[in-house]
Amino acid sequence: MSNPLYDTLFGCHAEKATPFLHLADGITWTHAQFLELAAQYAHVITDHGLVPGDRLAVQIEKSPQALALYAACVQSGVVFLPLNTAYTVDELTYFIDNSGASLVVCDPARAATLGPVVAQLGAQLATLGADGSGSLSDAASGKPTQFATVARTGDDLAAFLYTSGTTGRSKGAMLTQDNLLSNAQTLAEVWKFTADDVLLHALPIFHTHGLFVATNVTLIAGGAMIFLPKFDIDVVLDRMADATTMMGVPTFYTRLLGDARFTRECAAHMRLFVSGSAPLLAETHDDFAARTGHRILERYGMTETNMNTSNPYDGDRRAGTVGFPLPGVELLITDPATGAELPQGKVGQIEVRGPNVFKGYWQMPEKTAEELRENGFFITGDLGKRDADGYVHIVGRNKDLIISGGYNIYPKEIELVLDEQPGVLESAVIGVPHADFGETVLGLIVPQPGATPDTDGIAAAAAGALARFKHPRKLIVIDALPRNTMGKVQKNVLREAYADTFQPAT
Repeated sequence: MSNPLYDTLFGCHAEKATPFLHLADGITWTHAQFLELAAQYAHVITDHGLVPGDRLAVQIEKSPQALALYAACVQSGVVFLPLNTAYTVDELTYFIDNSGASLVVCDPARAATLGPVVAQLGAQLATLGADGSGSLSDAASGKPTQFATVARTGDDLAAFLYTSGTTGRSKGAMLTQDNLLSNAQTLAEVWKFTADDVLLHALPIFHTHGLFVATNVTLIAGGAMIFLPKFDIDVVLDRMADATTMMGVPTFYTRLLGDARFTRECAAHMRLFVSGSAPLLAETHDDFAARTGHRILERYGMTETNMNTSNPYDGDRRAGTVGFPLPGVELLITDPATGAELPQGKVGQIEVRGPNVFKGYWQMPEKTAEELRENGFFITGDLGKRDADGYVHIVGRNKDLIISGGYNIYPKEIELVLDEQPGVLESAVIGVPHADFGETVLGLIVPQPGATPDTDGIAAAAAGALARFKHPRKLIVIDALPRNTMGKVQKNVLREAYADTFQPAT
């Protein structure tokens, strides 16, 4: 009887008194303490009637308990579905309904609002707060600290992560045990993680970066994490001397560079800084190297595949590139129209194949067939090229997906909200460059004849309907949207016209 993901990430640390989580309040959890709580949570999950393959949706703040719930799902064979803490009830309703989640775990403060929705969808509700309180912990108290790990195979589902395209509803990417395990093993090896590493972890854990990259890599190496609730510049600077590695989004690095306290001495104890989830500006890469002597290691991945490429640990980490395909990952640059492979230097769509590539989209066979070829190659939607030395460059996307601060945003969802507002004839939402977030959301509004849209009121309406990271940073009223002869809005024209909206004046 085995459960590859649990055995390799968690079970191998059972009864170890080695440190695993160093918390902001100075408390340290050992591997053994963490796994004992996870076992208690696994008992609670099964007490709720969940069986292997059932889905458990969570929208809770980052905490050791939240991470233990992930381990409990793996140990009990339940599919873990983490959801962004910024999602509104309307957004959550879709995810819970689409996934068919049997149990939903939320913050105690949201129980009154979310409870009726969960009940209507036929699911159960439990609560877990950032301080570890809630009905889940109450139920876990007194439970055995050992749990008989449920047997699973590498092809069994371990997690759902919902991802966004440019149109339609979010898609549930089905990730197997092998998808997660193979990627963690590869990354730990190529980035040289060991049990001596201490990772400075300030990322959210509802996202592949913070959960399936940072956490899984640390677990498989047997190392520890300085586990912070969020990125707080004062805390990060204070704790960096205790760390050896850090994973972050470009925003983390621009904020560090913006603080005079971040010096070469501050980073002297570190061996590795990794960046991902959004493009890292070459300027940020070079400024960081000049300030600290460290060249940030940029890599490339996505919800459906975890990590695909990485700049080398030993070797030239080139600004503006995402390095080479990881061991075991095949990467092609193909013609978007024909699928034929393109020669070196030509820009085309990026396709990848490997043990990291997801199983498909939950209950969306047509969408799966569109993006996951029969030969196993996944069409990423990104445009890129390989240079003469084999480095992969991401040059854009053949979809209008916006990645802001590491979060995926699709314009259509925002446009639907904007179009409903008084005085709005139509709208277009685009991503434009932003020094802190990689890119940010810009909304362009065409008024109805004779109308003068209230942009403040429209922004307020969007704020009520959408998670904060989806809010347009600015709304601009324009006369008309540019269109081609087929009537399609030319967002490339808009992106070019408004590219400097948030760029500093020179």
